[in-house]
Amino acid sequence: VAALYAYCRTVDDLGDESEGDRIRHLDDWQADLERCYSGAPEHPYLLALQQTIRSFDIPREPLLKLVEANRIDQRQGRYATYDDLLRYCDHSANPVGRLYLYLLGYRDEERQHLSDATCTALQLANLWQDVRRDRAMGRVYLPLEDLERFGVPEATLGGDVATGAFRRLMAFEVERARGLFEEGLALARFVDGNDRLHLRLFTLGGLRVLDAIRGQGYDVLRKRPEVSGRRKAWLLLRTYVTMKLSGDLRRRGK
Repeated sequence: VAALYAYCRTVDDLGDESEGDRIRHLDDWQADLERCYSGAPEHPYLLALQQTIRSFDIPREPLLKLVEANRIDQRQGRYATYDDLLRYCDHSANPVGRLYLYLLGYRDEERQHLSDATCTALQLANLWQDVRRDRAMGRVYLPLEDLERFGVPEATLGGDVATGAFRRLMAFEVERARGLFEEGLALARFVDGNDRLHLRLFTLGGLRVLDAIRGQGYDVLRKRPEVSGRRKAWLLLRTYVTMKLSGDLRRRGK
């Protein structure tokens, strides 16, 4: 997990924070990643990742998709349709869930599909928290077709006034993400006991973000919605106790 996290964190940093030619930095990183499969990588994080790749037989595709997602962020700042945004999430978020499943020993399409729903929902929840910040970075993830449908000018996203139209738009997007979370919840039934806790916490944490957005009247412009540390701790305790009492932590995935 640490090796995969270091990989994912570094890719994101190269795409969001590195100075100079970010595309070139990402290309160099991908070239070093390829050495994990055909030689000896140079970066210490990738040396650690190479061992993880070999131990868990991890394919290239999800790792390469994460690099490509950051290239997309350099080339594209708008998404015409919701389907276009889903294709972005398929590169930026879904590979993470699939990589985690590989660590758990699961490789089947059914689990991967459910993981994709959860990871896309988590990505959307994160994007809807940061509408104003992303706009300041030149990125608008709200589909342009939805802005038009609800009558929200793009300039609204960079201000601090959440109009009625904007709130209706965000309510619509929040419910879309909630539906994906509900779809992905079934994944917890198909993994081993303790892993169920982790997966349920991913989902419940994302749902609490959506609840926080709703609790602010869908105004994510004046204040970034967040889940407090106390709320996170209570969520962990409540979920653990509930699963312990129900026996979910002991059951085996099917």
